[in-house]
Amino acid sequence: MAEATGASQSMVSRVWRAHNLKPHLIRTFKLSNDPRFIEKLHDVVGLYLNPPEHALVLSVDEKSQVQALDRTQPSLPMKKGRCGTMTHDYKRHGTTTLFAALQVAGREAGKVIGTCMARHRHQEWIKFLKLIDQQTPAELDLHLIVDNYATHKHPKVQRWLKRHRRFHMHFIPTSSSWLNLIERWFGRITQDRIRRGAFRSVPQLIETINHYIDTNNANPKPLVWTATTEKILAKVSRARDVLDNGPTA
Repeated sequence: MAEATGASQSMVSRVWRAHNLKPHLIRTFKLSNDPRFIEKLHDVVGLYLNPPEHALVLSVDEKSQVQALDRTQPSLPMKKGRCGTMTHDYKRHGTTTLFAALQVAGREAGKVIGTCMARHRHQEWIKFLKLIDQQTPAELDLHLIVDNYATHKHPKVQRWLKRHRRFHMHFIPTSSSWLNLIERWFGRITQDRIRRGAFRSVPQLIETINHYIDTNNANPKPLVWTATTEKILAKVSRARDVLDNGPTA
């Protein structure tokens, strides 16, 4: 910019700061093109804001390729005047997939049913559905909020669901992972445990994940959804208008 305008770099920097311009930053976004976006949005948000009686609402997904990373040198703990440190490079010791179901409402809102498996095919998905079936009261219907991963819609999964009528699947719109509350919980465990850890093996990583789940369930903290469909649709409408017509001055 300085070269193009003939101004000094310091002048350009002062102008950018004065107008709060940050051209080096870019935010990513993705608007869903799902033809049933509004219908699915109403369905999922309705479960969050008005969960059905005599039922559990569970936000469910897999966190795949969780890496067991070990640092090449010992990390240093936080002390007065210095933050904790760790090396930027690491050694890879394999991966696991975390399956998790977050209870959205009710007395145990915030509780998580979770397990780790080596892969995330339809076979593992059915195993996790069986685990959910075992760890929830048999008299309650189960409403599962899930994404559109092909594994969740596999023919064998569909046949299993037909034999277990208390399971009801609710699919979020495509490109709308923000609509699934379990993603926020995945963010928590990533920030609190996985990213800060050093793991010499996959079993050590899995042990850490299981301990985090147990600690979470001992004192579950609900993730509360507050946005209404009207607010979401208004925001999406504004985004589409900018995308189609360009930003206003």
